[in-house]
Amino acid sequence: MRVVMIGSGYVGLVSGAGFAEMGNDVVCADIDEAKIERLEAGEVPIYEPGLDALLERNVAEGRLTYTSDVPAAIETAEAIFIGVGTPMRPDGAADLSAVDAVARAVAEHAETECVLVCKSTVPVGTNARVRRILADVGTKTTVHVVSNPEFLKEGAAVDDFLRPDRIVIGVDEDDEFARDRMERLYHPLQLDHDRIVWMEPASAELTKYVANTMLAMRISFMNEVAALCEKVGADVHEVRHGVGSDARIGPKFLYAGPGYGGSCFPKDVKALVHTARDHGLELDLAVATDRVNQRQKGLAFRKLRQHFDGHLMGKRVAVWGVSFKPKTDDLRESASLTLIDALIADGATVVAHDPVGMDNARAIYGDQVTFVDDAYEAARGADALVLMTEWRQYQSPDFGRLAKLLARPLLLDARNIWSTYGTREMGFTYEGIGVRGS
Repeated sequence: MRVVMIGSGYVGLVSGAGFAEMGNDVVCADIDEAKIERLEAGEVPIYEPGLDALLERNVAEGRLTYTSDVPAAIETAEAIFIGVGTPMRPDGAADLSAVDAVARAVAEHAETECVLVCKSTVPVGTNARVRRILADVGTKTTVHVVSNPEFLKEGAAVDDFLRPDRIVIGVDEDDEFARDRMERLYHPLQLDHDRIVWMEPASAELTKYVANTMLAMRISFMNEVAALCEKVGADVHEVRHGVGSDARIGPKFLYAGPGYGGSCFPKDVKALVHTARDHGLELDLAVATDRVNQRQKGLAFRKLRQHFDGHLMGKRVAVWGVSFKPKTDDLRESASLTLIDALIADGATVVAHDPVGMDNARAIYGDQVTFVDDAYEAARGADALVLMTEWRQYQSPDFGRLAKLLARPLLLDARNIWSTYGTREMGFTYEGIGVRGS
């Protein structure tokens, strides 16, 4: 099938490569000519494990191409996916200007009956909004509008696309053309069992926001529980094991930490709250989830400040991890940035390391932060070492070497990775989040 992915960012590249891998003729289109030039030169603008090899293979085999000529790509496409960004506006709503632009372009240039698929994360009513734009502009052919939200985890996106838990598709019950096209597109992913969950477009749009908000809610709740554990002498690890053993609850997303970040959870929780308010409802649990997370993202700094009696001026702090989670270079809404911003404002010197995220961090901080290529070099002469992102290479460090490098043996473990290593017996001052300590 002739497939066009409009928007060659995270969603567009992963989805485009995935559809090409299944044998489709895919064009990844983007108005950003510089990005397309980089892709054509073999450069991948994002870090995602396995994506570079997938793109390279499908380009080499002729199933995947790139273009900045969006109108030409649209003309003969059988399936057009909207994979553009929907960033959060200051009021918490999603900015749909890029989605609107794609809808207008499809109305003006599509010459073959096709499905226009909303893959971007969009609020309820966007499917209907796109249809109105198509009607207002006028189309040369029939364009069927479908909602197909993505459920890709950064760091595991390729596997999520090729081996999905479910494929949510929102389509009108009587639109057989759209159903047939979508079923054909996803058929290779359904050979062992049926993964498609059919529903109305509004339900599909809402499913994405509800799923992410429920996961974010679990994280925020466990972060509150961790604070209670510190007050009453309990250990959040033990509580998590006990609670997660209940089959009705399960163990996932029950880890205390410095607060969730990334491109999805923060934006989607706020967007769900905004959507509800637009309809006269207040989603109290979603509001609280966001409020708790905003507070949690400042916890590492508050804990660090307590260790220095409120005086961080002139202190040297090593930060391990700047990306919001491992296996990605995405810094959006990262708790590490909240910590670094506060340290700089308090007059501390920050030395940071991250396996893949430092280039993006340099673009933000310039010479305000010292970035080093070796994690142990970051610890040299530091008054504290803060673990913010649980990259594999940080999980079992050489504590003897750290003891010699640090000016003061203070470990602040915002991920509770070192909580059972006996670091206090090694002479360190250790603090985690909601744990009795190492």
